[in-house]
Amino acid sequence: MMPPIGRICRTLLIFGTLVSSQPAHSGAYDDMLKAVNTHDADQVSALLRRGMDVNTTDPDGNTLLMLAARNGDSQILEILLRNKPNILKINKYGDSALMLAALRGSLVNVKALVLAGSDTAPEGWTPLIYAAFEGHLEIVAYLLTLEIDIDAQSANGISALMAASRNGHLEIVGILLEQGADANLVNQDDKTALGMALARKHTDIVSLLQKAGGR
Repeated sequence: MMPPIGRICRTLLIFGTLVSSQPAHSGAYDDMLKAVNTHDADQVSALLRRGMDVNTTDPDGNTLLMLAARNGDSQILEILLRNKPNILKINKYGDSALMLAALRGSLVNVKALVLAGSDTAPEGWTPLIYAAFEGHLEIVAYLLTLEIDIDAQSANGISALMAASRNGHLEIVGILLEQGADANLVNQDDKTALGMALARKHTDIVSLLQKAGGR
């Protein structure tokens, strides 16, 4: 299995170093990125009133909305949503604001972005897979109330059930199985959720998957 750890870590590293790597006084563009990343809602609002494009992106294609979602900042995210951003944009890694909110584990931001019309079932990595991978049970449960494919797989064949099984998230494995997740899907390496759980010695998850007919 090739989980999104590398891509996630790379994305988080870029986000985490963004503010410190920018020149201290290089104009409104950098002021806005700094304001979003330091949770300065007043400055964000002021810069938007002065005409800053709500769809401004950093060098890696992360919009202001994506930054707020990654930061778990519901106040700034709501300010940005009121200014009608393009919520369907993705960054250079293929992540949307909704995907980053699911990765972060902010249920309030996930709900706000879904209500605003975000794509809940993109091709490849999905918000559900990200939430399952990180163990965000409430977000997984919420996403399963929407019209999404519970067995959607990433380009390398990872499903939400595989992600949760690999990382030891027992409750999420349970809810996914209850909702009909296929325990016998295989990834590009011909591994199933059960194989991943066995490799990580997640014995409780192994038992659940075997009871569900997993092989």
